[in-house]
Amino acid sequence: MKLNITLLIALLGFAFFGTAQTATIKGVILDDTNNPIEGVNIKIAGSERGTTTNTNGFYVLKIPVNQDVIVVFTHLSHERVEQVFNLKNGQELEFNPVMKIDIEQIGVVVINSNTRQTVDGITTITPEVLRTIKGAQPGVENILKTLPSVNISNELSTQYSVRGGNFDENLVYVNEIEVYRPFLIRSGQQEGLSFVNTDLVQNVDFSAGGFQAKYGDKLSSVLDITYRTPIRFGVRAEASLLGGSVAVETVSKDSKFSGIVGLRYRDNSLLINSLETETNVRPVFADAQTYLTYRFTDKFHLNFLGNLSLNKYTFRPKNRQTNFGTLDDPVALLVFYDGQERDQYLTAFGAFKANYFANEDLTLKLIGSAYHTTEEEYFDILAQYRLGEVNSNIGDENLGEVEFSEGIGSQLTHGRNDLDALIVNVEHKGDYKIDDESTLEWSLKYTHEDIRDRLVEWEVIDSAGFSVRPPIFDIPNNQPYEPFEGPLVAFQNVRATNGVQIDRLQAYAQWSKRTTIGNNDVFYNAGVRVHSWNVNSDVPNQDGVSSSNQIVFSPRGQFAIKPDWEKDMLFRVAGGLYYQPPFYRELRDSSGIVQPNVKAQKSFHIVIGNEYSFKLWDRPFKLVSEAYYKGLTDVNPYTLENVRIRYRAGNNATAYAYGLDFRLNGEFVPGTESWFSFGYLKTEENIEDRGFIARPTDQRLKFGILFQDYVPNIPELKMYLNLVYNTGVPGGSPSYADPYDFQTRLRDYRRADLGVSYVLVDPNKTYNSSWKRKFKELTIGVEIFNMFNAQNTITNTWVRDVYSKRQFAIPNFLTPRVFNVRLSTRF
Repeated sequence: MKLNITLLIALLGFAFFGTAQTATIKGVILDDTNNPIEGVNIKIAGSERGTTTNTNGFYVLKIPVNQDVIVVFTHLSHERVEQVFNLKNGQELEFNPVMKIDIEQIGVVVINSNTRQTVDGITTITPEVLRTIKGAQPGVENILKTLPSVNISNELSTQYSVRGGNFDENLVYVNEIEVYRPFLIRSGQQEGLSFVNTDLVQNVDFSAGGFQAKYGDKLSSVLDITYRTPIRFGVRAEASLLGGSVAVETVSKDSKFSGIVGLRYRDNSLLINSLETETNVRPVFADAQTYLTYRFTDKFHLNFLGNLSLNKYTFRPKNRQTNFGTLDDPVALLVFYDGQERDQYLTAFGAFKANYFANEDLTLKLIGSAYHTTEEEYFDILAQYRLGEVNSNIGDENLGEVEFSEGIGSQLTHGRNDLDALIVNVEHKGDYKIDDESTLEWSLKYTHEDIRDRLVEWEVIDSAGFSVRPPIFDIPNNQPYEPFEGPLVAFQNVRATNGVQIDRLQAYAQWSKRTTIGNNDVFYNAGVRVHSWNVNSDVPNQDGVSSSNQIVFSPRGQFAIKPDWEKDMLFRVAGGLYYQPPFYRELRDSSGIVQPNVKAQKSFHIVIGNEYSFKLWDRPFKLVSEAYYKGLTDVNPYTLENVRIRYRAGNNATAYAYGLDFRLNGEFVPGTESWFSFGYLKTEENIEDRGFIARPTDQRLKFGILFQDYVPNIPELKMYLNLVYNTGVPGGSPSYADPYDFQTRLRDYRRADLGVSYVLVDPNKTYNSSWKRKFKELTIGVEIFNMFNAQNTITNTWVRDVYSKRQFAIPNFLTPRVFNVRLSTRF
């Protein structure tokens, strides 16, 4: 017995002694832009002992003590790093190496030894481009509008359409967490800030179609944002005539906790006061956003993403004059306003994400999020207008003045719209590395949506002192020639109170594999999504329906091959069935009534693409070409007014979209990234078998240029040029009018934004000046928005002449040329 106890004590002592004779190195591995690198292999030379960095670039490795130990850091797309350590027993050392890129990287496609790891068909935008290239509405969306497949024809809005889809058909994720937008916004000048804070961004991926099953159920695109995990303390600040922002990041001494907080303030008065409508306007937008990470252990990390946003918009129009028509027949619309609009949007968003790294092959995640928004839209505006002939006699002192009025009238609009929405999500995600060549990913997600909505809107139109009735009534109305004795009703009147609860259950599984066929590298991705939802409305519709249950399956796949050619070519095909189960706005028809049995819109989507990487002027370039086709059924037709979408909630149409996209990007100027884009699109819909007509987003041609340059002898003096040309989209139709009778288009959208900046403090240089040493970076610049003062339109205002009964389409112009000054710094 004593011998056994002695042996046990000896064994325990040996085990303790053996485990204690180690030291620890840990840290974060960075690339040459100070961003963490995931998947770096770390091994002790001559040993099988090793580890890899996680998604935040963090690693921990135990090494032997009291001897020279060579630790090797390798990554397929970065230079190899070797370091010799000689540590004492129990010593802990933080080592944060920087791995430089020594091979060509194209988007998320990595080329190394003629192979590619992943082929997702995704466009990657660097944070440097986001922070350098500003615009009238700065952010990720300002860069997206230069891509061939994206349409943004409103510089006051952050909403965009992709390949014929509308604003509601785009997914947005931040660190794998889906984010949402306010519901009631009807114009770009009400929007305020994009959810994405560019000061916090580490990576931006964008897919315009054919995306994988791991992304959600939308018809058009995915914007996947990754916020960075700080590795040191820092402050970034920016100020301009349109507002300002500040971001603070920090990390604890033991590297367990890290966090970044961003504050933004935006005032669009400079832009809105330049519009043709003279106003008193106070648009105030502010938000606070944070991303926090705590590493309890090497295997368990907890993240928090939070956002609080307040948008206030007070609008008091005074007058407006719009000249239109032709040189031979010029016409002017003069409007005098009384009243105001007061809007407020308060949104709060919070999400926890737990990561458990079970081993090198298995990662498990649990995500919980909640989004709450309270929105108010109140307005009472009286507009008194007259149409008149304009003096076009050159040299006349009254040139441009209205000399004769053809129609006189007034319009009174009233609105009291309130919305309260709460959306809660719980999701489990996982990925398992089957072997070095294949991966399995899965997810199960539950969503509950609770929406309370009151919609009260009416419009009264008066022409020459006589009330204009809606044309849906059969009572003859020959005013002003004959007196009208019928009841007076508003031209438009929408009243509804809705309470809707939607429960969703979503799941996906997908498998990815890399292999070879002969000497050609081949990549597969196959997956399926399932989405089940239940709608319950407090108020039944006109058919007595108050609830509905539906389920859809969405198989998707990708295949890519990189031939063993001398030229670096990649060919890709992707597609599948894509469903969009209705969100609240899609359930509500034009009269405000919720239709619970609205089906999911369905799209068969196929994308064929080619990527050609080459050297020009001894610098890297890439040409991406894609052809796509989308066949849509169970389409929910809608009307578009500025950025407000109103659905018919009928699933009574079919549609299609096809087109070509080309994008050439590279270093046209050494050390800078620029690109040229071209897109062709055609999309039409057939409502109730009446024949195909253009959809509201049918934008045929698109040209986009993002160009960066600097003065060779003064590299601190830099320039960017952002050019966009879009052909016009359909201009809509008057209320109650048949859209088949109104297929006129808005004028082409042409815009050029120029920015010139001077770098006072360059982070890559050392300065002797005492005041410059206080900054890591300091830049001052001047921007010219809409440099050529193009008159772009967003929609039409329809005015009725009581005498001729004609409807005049009056263009609503966007912002003219505007100057801005910007100062940005980093401490």
